[in-house]
Amino acid sequence: MSDEVEKPDQFEEPSVLDYVKSLFHFGNGERIRIPFEEEMPFDEKEGEQRSFVTGTPVLEPVDDVQLETAFVETPTADPQLVGESIQPPTPFPWRSALAFLLALIGQRTFEPPHTSTEFGIALYIAAFAVLALAIRRGEWRLPALAPTSAGTDPLAYRGLPLFLGVVLGFGAFLIFKDNLFTRFNVIVWVLAIVFLLRAFWLSKASLRSTVGNSMKFFGRDQWTISISRWTILLAAATALVFFFRFYQITSVPPEPFSDHAEKIFDVYDVSQGEPHIFFIRNTGREAFQMYWTLLVARLFDTDLSFLSLKLGTAILGLMTLPFIYLLGKEIGGPRVGLFAFILAGIGYWPNVISRVGLRFPLYPLFAAPTLFFLLRGLRTRNRNDFLLSGLFLGIGLHGYSPMRIVPFVVVAAFVLYWLHSQSKGSRKELPVWLVVLALVSMFVFLPLLRYWFDDPAAFGFRAFTRLGGVEQPLPGPAFQIFLSNLWNALRMFNYDDGEIWVHSVPHRPALDVVSAALFLIGGVLVLVRYIRNRHWLDLFLLVSVPLLLMPSILSLAFPGENPALNRAGGAYIPAFIIGAMALDGLLTSFGRGKMRSILMGIFAGVLFFFSASQNYDLVFNQYYTSFRNGSWNTSDMGKVIREFQQVYGTQSADTVWIVPFPHWVDTRLPALWAGIPNRDMAMGREDLASTVEFTGPKLFMVKADMDHPEGNDQESLDVLESLYPNGQLRMFDSDVPGHDFWIYSVPND
Repeated sequence: MSDEVEKPDQFEEPSVLDYVKSLFHFGNGERIRIPFEEEMPFDEKEGEQRSFVTGTPVLEPVDDVQLETAFVETPTADPQLVGESIQPPTPFPWRSALAFLLALIGQRTFEPPHTSTEFGIALYIAAFAVLALAIRRGEWRLPALAPTSAGTDPLAYRGLPLFLGVVLGFGAFLIFKDNLFTRFNVIVWVLAIVFLLRAFWLSKASLRSTVGNSMKFFGRDQWTISISRWTILLAAATALVFFFRFYQITSVPPEPFSDHAEKIFDVYDVSQGEPHIFFIRNTGREAFQMYWTLLVARLFDTDLSFLSLKLGTAILGLMTLPFIYLLGKEIGGPRVGLFAFILAGIGYWPNVISRVGLRFPLYPLFAAPTLFFLLRGLRTRNRNDFLLSGLFLGIGLHGYSPMRIVPFVVVAAFVLYWLHSQSKGSRKELPVWLVVLALVSMFVFLPLLRYWFDDPAAFGFRAFTRLGGVEQPLPGPAFQIFLSNLWNALRMFNYDDGEIWVHSVPHRPALDVVSAALFLIGGVLVLVRYIRNRHWLDLFLLVSVPLLLMPSILSLAFPGENPALNRAGGAYIPAFIIGAMALDGLLTSFGRGKMRSILMGIFAGVLFFFSASQNYDLVFNQYYTSFRNGSWNTSDMGKVIREFQQVYGTQSADTVWIVPFPHWVDTRLPALWAGIPNRDMAMGREDLASTVEFTGPKLFMVKADMDHPEGNDQESLDVLESLYPNGQLRMFDSDVPGHDFWIYSVPND
């Protein structure tokens, strides 16, 4: 008896049960597909293939140039391509426009103070109902995914470089001791990474060709620069996001807090010859920002200050955007890449976590290239991409602890790819690629791996204080807290981003109205396309969002810290890409023709204008005001210290003290504003008598709050008046209510 199953005749229609069974089948069997007319890649009436973006008939696959040109102007049909056929005009996509309009209005109701939530939900339901009609009619379609390459990995490697890399890597692990980088162990470590990459890197000829072409380019007598409309668009988009990243960087946010003091002290330690691998101050921190801040301070000739921290992280945030563009281009084409680049560049969420001066942007910075090279590698089946993905993953693990979730995201991508038919022909290579990626990332991670081996409690302390009951008991059953955190994190994009004023405008959506509406609609479109086509990348895009939110979700001991824009920062990468895909599909629904192209450009411009306007207000008005009200005015104290130094000399700062008070200023920060990066000016009330031993003029700053007597440190003032009866008392009147403080000055003895 033959093992082959007789296939039904081509004219026999499958049953509904057959279709449903095939819909959720992951294997290599036949998949039944309902041939929606609008989804057909070929015009069966004319026998011509059509461009997905422009809608014009073509004979060759659409390349990047066609996609880029389509954004600016939809070309008219070439008679050589279409022959004598006349293409009917595309109907106006009123269903798509109505669905998007309803989503925008619904999202607008989710803006604070959240008084119309039920109405907003009803509008979104109506939007999805109209969207279903638009999808059924083929109006709103996502950009086509690129086909998977058919090549195979030769599974070749270079034995000698691999041997040297392993030996040097083992040696580096042994000599990374005492939690210090040295010139010797860094050289051994870098050589181990280089040899490992050399052992597995393929296509040396292509690299030589690239270098040769570059030499020919720079060797030309004359250079010709061609500027296209696409180039102008990219330049304009870059200028826009540059403005959002660096405008008012000195004043937004206005004040540092305790975490900034910890960072400055760590950077100061490095500058004094203490190059730690892991900085144990303040529950432990990875090292990348410390060395980066020191580099930025020296490159821009700035002091170790709040500004050097903010400037460094703003640059890191800007460096994330090219990889978001590349990732969007990889998933949906250049136009999706450009849209994601702009949405992430002007978005309030990426901007505030990049401006605050802490390690927050390091999570998306390294998650983006890790994902880009991973996804491109799975599509092209090029081992070099997995090597680069592992390289960025390993570097990212030196940056910000939420990056520790990304290895699980990488594994999830491999598993989903293996389960779907797109992996056919490469399933034997998948374990090899995963091992190579993991090996490279481990080699880059080696210094921290050694520290983890030496002191596992310190390395994992910060994470376990949030995940378990190390610092305080869980406030309830772990599984219930997890589900609650998951729900709160998922709704942060469109409804409530949490209560942490340090890196957010509390209790508002994490996305602006336009981006949030596009994100939800895009999620629906991706889900529908996955159900229809079962492409692994669509499912991965959806799954990656909650996975990248996990560092925030897993704050089980402190559920009030979830959602947190900083720990969830990696999730804005797929969120903006999904939104960009939805916007690309909406613009594509306008059809072709010069007038339609003009209408499409105007529509996109209006959307970006409103998005930029709202994000500008969120960052430079609402976030600034919220941060200013929530933080203490240590910069004012720094000004008082500098004025004191101008009158009595720089050494007079040795006799300036701040009397600590509960929930008041970090007494190290005013010294930073005065240009003193290693001084804590605290002088407790019980120790004030010891200041009598110091000669010369003295200055004391004391907590003041005339509206709330319990917040006014009258006891310290009484002690000072008894010690220095000739002292002078005055109040610094702050512009922010409740931020006043007493200044008690003692003249020169």
